[in-house]
Amino acid sequence: MSELKAPPREIGLGGAILINFNGAVGAGIFALPALLYSSVGTLAPLAILVFALFVACNVAIYAKLSTIFEQSGGPQLYAEYTFGKLVGFQTGWLNLCANMVGRAANFHVLVSYLAAIFPVFDNPVLRTATMTALIAAFALIAIIGTKRSIGAIGIGTMLKLLPILAVCTFGLLANGLPREVALPEFSGFETAALLIAYAFSGSGMSIIAAGETRNPQGTLQRAIYLNLALVAVFYAFVQLCYISIAPDPNELDSPLAAAGSAVFGSMGVLVISLAAIFSVGTNQLNSFVVMPRILYGMGRRGLVPRVFAKLSGRFETPWVAITTYSAIVAGLAASGTFVILATLTVAAEQVMFVVVFLAFLTLWRRNEGGMADTMGLIWIPIVVGTIALFLFVAAQHSLDAGLSTLALIAIGFVLYGIARLGKHEHEEIRVGQGEA
Repeated sequence: MSELKAPPREIGLGGAILINFNGAVGAGIFALPALLYSSVGTLAPLAILVFALFVACNVAIYAKLSTIFEQSGGPQLYAEYTFGKLVGFQTGWLNLCANMVGRAANFHVLVSYLAAIFPVFDNPVLRTATMTALIAAFALIAIIGTKRSIGAIGIGTMLKLLPILAVCTFGLLANGLPREVALPEFSGFETAALLIAYAFSGSGMSIIAAGETRNPQGTLQRAIYLNLALVAVFYAFVQLCYISIAPDPNELDSPLAAAGSAVFGSMGVLVISLAAIFSVGTNQLNSFVVMPRILYGMGRRGLVPRVFAKLSGRFETPWVAITTYSAIVAGLAASGTFVILATLTVAAEQVMFVVVFLAFLTLWRRNEGGMADTMGLIWIPIVVGTIALFLFVAAQHSLDAGLSTLALIAIGFVLYGIARLGKHEHEEIRVGQGEA
């Protein structure tokens, strides 16, 4: 094993888009159409496209920051460079906690989808064994090479998209464009906006693996914007087709399965159920490939023990970080403690975004990497839109969620103190010349 050698840069533009797409499109697409239709009626496809502009303000912050950094870590890296090691550690800690809790919960969702087709998976022992096997398989895929991992994500993406697109396309051709207009109630806009905001979350996930991306200072920015457009069009198309097919409106939990049934009968339900399995599974694999790079980057920069920066001598992947991440997810999934921890992480993403946004403003003011030289007046409405979106989403969280996240931060202080006890050599953060 080698601690000093950097991993090869094997992620290109296509791979970065795949990571971002699967960061955003997971289990939510199978419930979103009915929820949006009930909130804003036939204006739902338009609402998705319009709200994507507000989301674009948010992701523009990450996209711009990605143009001056070339190492792995994403938000954690930006926070560490701007505000120091303590804030950098806390940002990485919150990001990993929120993600690992979500992965543990989604393995239960994944096995539930399997059980819907094969009831044998409802057996508690087999359920736990299946989750453990899946976690081990995803960890192995992530370890045996970045290029292979991206290839597996690509295959999973095709397997989840083809059934959805088949049902939607055939349904739209058979039924035509919607002719009736169902106007939303004013209160529905708030619900729809929150649903769409969460549907787009994860759209910039590729920045975490910048250290393994070719020409990261240009590739990641393009991948973020191209993916945002791709996801917006995909969501709007699925929503339009759902309205055209007009399945049973009472099927709020599985609207795409109801649409599949309306188009292809029982076979449609089966193919959508399989698409859901591949969608959740690919979303999970995406995190197993990308998220350990936060822990790896922290190891290289001295925020956690250097062992987390070890690379596999054969596959050149951060195997210790991947194994540790996988083991924690497995423990959370098997113990069920993710249910308790879910309340602790509900506001973590908002805290992380505040840190990243403040880092963006600070680096803009400093003109780090010539960042300010490539920014014009267009960034004023982008900043305003970003603040408006943040305030809206933050207002939806309860006070308990915020207090619980503070408890998680307090734990982070303790862990940071322990991690910093050992002195060891660390990698400096490099800032390059930003792109327009």
